[in-house]
Amino acid sequence: MNIVIMGAQGTGKGTVAGLLKGDLNIPHISTGEIFRKNIKEETELGKIATKYADEGKLVPDEVTNEMVKNRLEEKDCNNGFILDGYPRNLIQAEKLDEILADKGKKVDMVIYLTTPTNEIVERVMARRECPKCKRVYNMVLNKPKTGEICDDCGVELIKRADDTEEKLKTRLDIFFKETKPVIDFYNKKGIVREEEISLSINRLAIDVAKDIIKDVK
Repeated sequence: MNIVIMGAQGTGKGTVAGLLKGDLNIPHISTGEIFRKNIKEETELGKIATKYADEGKLVPDEVTNEMVKNRLEEKDCNNGFILDGYPRNLIQAEKLDEILADKGKKVDMVIYLTTPTNEIVERVMARRECPKCKRVYNMVLNKPKTGEICDDCGVELIKRADDTEEKLKTRLDIFFKETKPVIDFYNKKGIVREEEISLSINRLAIDVAKDIIKDVK
């Protein structure tokens, strides 16, 4: 099954994707992972992406599209995938359709996760990261065993520099502006599954993942 998972920061995408990945035995592919891999391996696309990043510019859609295309051609994607962070705009959504159509495939499901803004802010403000292994914790929902120390590395956790309310709200505004056309695009195909994850309705990411797994099997 080919899945696209969408949602703003703090909506539980990582948790839902991780559970689906394990149960459906398909890879969870994030654009961040793709970029890091290409940059680390110094591929031609990685060098182009680095140039734009160093200049503080967005990587062009055509470069991102090509990176995603290459990733989807790897063997572990033969039986499906969970794409996270792509497509971000309508151009990318249309390109993804082309990439898959060339293989006789298509996007089977778009999971769109929503959470009230006040809860997103609370979750992101409580987020901490291990500077060594990059494991992410949440001081409300997913605390380390001891204080603010990484369970795996024993290193003191840090708060990301951009995890401020002002910067978060800016990112959310951009996300919703870019996302609406993509959701509309997939809604016309009838493949969007919108799920609210919120403490106010006692529905957590794990509950959503279990329901999706039950429905697709």
